[in-house]
Amino acid sequence: MKVEEHVAFTAKHGDWSVAKKLTDMENEGIAHFLAGVSNTVNARIGGYLSDAVDVEGIRKLAEELRKSSLADTVVALKSPGTARKLGNLVNETDKKLRKLLVDVAKAYLVRETLRPLVPIDCPEGILEGVDVEFPFEDEHVNFTAKHGRWIVVKRLIIDEKTPMLDVARLLASINETVTLKLPVYADIDVGGIEEEFSAFKKVKKSDIPKVIEVYEAFEPSLYADEPFEEHARVYALRVALDKIGLNLDVPAKSLEKYLEKKG
Repeated sequence: MKVEEHVAFTAKHGDWSVAKKLTDMENEGIAHFLAGVSNTVNARIGGYLSDAVDVEGIRKLAEELRKSSLADTVVALKSPGTARKLGNLVNETDKKLRKLLVDVAKAYLVRETLRPLVPIDCPEGILEGVDVEFPFEDEHVNFTAKHGRWIVVKRLIIDEKTPMLDVARLLASINETVTLKLPVYADIDVGGIEEEFSAFKKVKKSDIPKVIEVYEAFEPSLYADEPFEEHARVYALRVALDKIGLNLDVPAKSLEKYLEKKG
């Protein structure tokens, strides 16, 4: 049976119930839908980290680190002292496994710290409501897409044996896929945005304010049309933080490796 072109996201777990499907496959509509998916999974991921990470402790640390200026806040995020505090907020004694969880905790800390200061999500908001039938009766998270040569299936059936970190891993993986594809459908000039920060190679502590200065002077209209200027701004933040050695997105690979080695 031929599968229609679509992008769909469904989730049914505890009090979380959402089922959305896009079949009008115009690029702009796809980009807006993907933005909603990204917002949705990022809003939920913290709740699935709590088995291994002190999420509430991270939120309190975010309040401590947040300064009046973005540059000072990012310097605080990058400090060795912050890394040590994060190490105490992960529930793992094995040093190698702890490092993987610290990578995850740090990305979540970055999001929580920066949220009141700069846009870290797309303007579409989260996906809510059940507009289509769930593809499974069981509790699950499911993301599928088919458009031209792009085909993706990311899903997890959730039962009493499913580690909550595995749900977090899937959410992070969905976000990574969406983050790569959204600029394509939104026609954002990612190469141009990355070029804005190309002068920065190995960023030292003294260079962080310079990177942030470039971000704060960023003009998204040069790299995206009006409906997606704010998406370009978020992409620029992602690039700036990457130059500094910080991650705006919880890394799926770190969670995957942790789950594999933890067995």
